[in-house]
Amino acid sequence: MLGNVLLMVLDTAVGFITLMLLARFFMQWQRVSFRNQVGAFVVATTDWVVRPLRRVIPGVLGLDIASLLPAWLFQTLFVFIELQLRGVSLGGSPGALILGLWGLGLLEVARMAIYLVFGVVLMSAILSWVSPHAPAAPVFHNLAAPFLRPFRRILPPIANVDLSPLVLLLVLQIVLMVLGSLRGTFASLLVG
Repeated sequence: MLGNVLLMVLDTAVGFITLMLLARFFMQWQRVSFRNQVGAFVVATTDWVVRPLRRVIPGVLGLDIASLLPAWLFQTLFVFIELQLRGVSLGGSPGALILGLWGLGLLEVARMAIYLVFGVVLMSAILSWVSPHAPAAPVFHNLAAPFLRPFRRILPPIANVDLSPLVLLLVLQIVLMVLGSLRGTFASLLVG
């Protein structure tokens, strides 16, 4: 019982920091301004880990690796802690063990990134209907735009209703299913 409570608390904390690091990565990748409430919150919750890493980890092709790398490391560490608390005996060679943990951590980061895109697209759609001039609306619209753009090219609005968010959310659900099936592949490396 206590192990499950600890796992829930750790999952919440690691999930939150991972989402904030991914939000920072996406905002910098899309050149979305941090001079708003959402940006200020993301910076305030991630500066403690990103700023020191930026001194030693440069950006690559305009991508903020100092935000992405700790998200992956946090998820990999959480996978290891979760397996230990659940009593999974880790076997196999050390190389397979490291590859399995890194792979599971990467899959978890990808899953969290998809959840983030899911939330951003939903918020963008809701704000466009309810409060298009809200201060946070441009942030969500700018973050959602690159993901929606390919679908908007294929699917034109029907009676001025943009259905591209629904199609994107369906595609994201399918990608989550694929990631779930890949999880077993990396998990097999840990117990091999």
